[in-house]
Amino acid sequence: MTLPRSIVELHDLLKNKEVTAVSLVDAYLARISSLNESLNAFNTVTDDYAYAKAKQVDETIANNPNAFEEFPLLGVIVSLKDLYLTKGIRTTASSNLLKDYVPAYSATVVDRLEKAGAIIIGKTNCDAWAHGASGENSDFGPTKNPWNTEYVPGGSSSGSAVAVAADLSLISMGTDTGGSIRQPAGFTSVVGFKPTYGAVPRYGVIAMASSLDSMGHFTHTVDDAERVFSITRGPDGRDSTVKEVEVTGSVKEKLTIGIPKEYFSEGLDPEVEKIVREAIAFYESQGNTIVEVSLPHTKYGVAAYYIIQPAEVSSNLGRYDGVRYGNDRTHFGAEAKRRIMLGTYVLSSGYYDAYYHQAMKVRTKMCKDFEAVFSEVDAIIAPVSPTPAFKIGQKSSDPLQMYLADVYTVAANLAGLPAIALPGGFSSNGLPIGFQLIAKQFDEAVLFQLGKEYQANTHWHTKTPFL
Repeated sequence: MTLPRSIVELHDLLKNKEVTAVSLVDAYLARISSLNESLNAFNTVTDDYAYAKAKQVDETIANNPNAFEEFPLLGVIVSLKDLYLTKGIRTTASSNLLKDYVPAYSATVVDRLEKAGAIIIGKTNCDAWAHGASGENSDFGPTKNPWNTEYVPGGSSSGSAVAVAADLSLISMGTDTGGSIRQPAGFTSVVGFKPTYGAVPRYGVIAMASSLDSMGHFTHTVDDAERVFSITRGPDGRDSTVKEVEVTGSVKEKLTIGIPKEYFSEGLDPEVEKIVREAIAFYESQGNTIVEVSLPHTKYGVAAYYIIQPAEVSSNLGRYDGVRYGNDRTHFGAEAKRRIMLGTYVLSSGYYDAYYHQAMKVRTKMCKDFEAVFSEVDAIIAPVSPTPAFKIGQKSSDPLQMYLADVYTVAANLAGLPAIALPGGFSSNGLPIGFQLIAKQFDEAVLFQLGKEYQANTHWHTKTPFL
């Protein structure tokens, strides 16, 4: 069976009775069985759960003439980063500390996906506790890039990106704290969408850094990213940071796009710059206005992020004491221990003002930089990562080099902005390279418009790895 690459394509197949939901589950499970040993994308595959849901979907299609209107994700095969709580299904955070944990309830996002008709097929591998930029920090082994299994797929949402890139699920949910959706999307040639902080509830998702975490997703098309967002967004009464913001969808026909000069400086791989410049040229050819802008505090972004984020990590991981749930703290991996120690240090007496308080001041300055820029432009275009994917093991012994992989992505999280990564081409050795678009808070419609414009005129999102 040729697997669908969009929700529209899937629904056409189901409406025309060319496939059934059960046969789709058969096909996806067969592909997971064939490829997961080499890619290590899934921690848990929910065979029985998926079949039971698929039978319900087929019954709904047979008996309800308005099924696809009432259930906008009907029959869509979804995988979930193994941070999303799933009632009755193991949730591990890819850590040995939680390797046997089975939640008593599901995350808000999971409930919304299921109510919209989606079929959950499994839980995807990730850097343990979402601590990483490569997929190598999982206690269950590294995820492999389907374009070349000697290379990392990016992180921390490594398994989710690979699940979509390798057609192991049509959609996959991830989390983005400092680039953990956008960077792996760029490394694996899929769309990676990070919503505005406060647009999608975090309730029921294992927290990394609570003021930075965003619940987003991976798809093949920007249209699918928009469709899933329409289901997951909005208040749930449990996450007090979520706002009800009216989405009109009305955007100017032609937009002004800013190029931040600080994102095109020393350290940017020439092949990455070439592809981002080609995307800029495309948007200009479509009649959009391109202007250079400045985000002067960008150079402090990684330093501020790696003070604020470990501080919140150390606080969030304090609940895992081996008493209430999970194994004891000896099961924390090296990266978790490193971040606990860093975070505890910067919050400790005598160092709070010197480090954490200063980092929060920088965060405020960065927010003001973006406010000033978005008074002039509708969106910003930038690289996702300074380089294409790197080899497994290449940076794992040097945490600082690994942290610098987030240099172009952390700013959107520090400022709470929406961003989307799009496939933009390939390096000379065949590895995917993406670019990202960033908009002002709750202006996701701009991202979707620009993303769809690009995909309507390019073919990079149609490419698939040879597996």
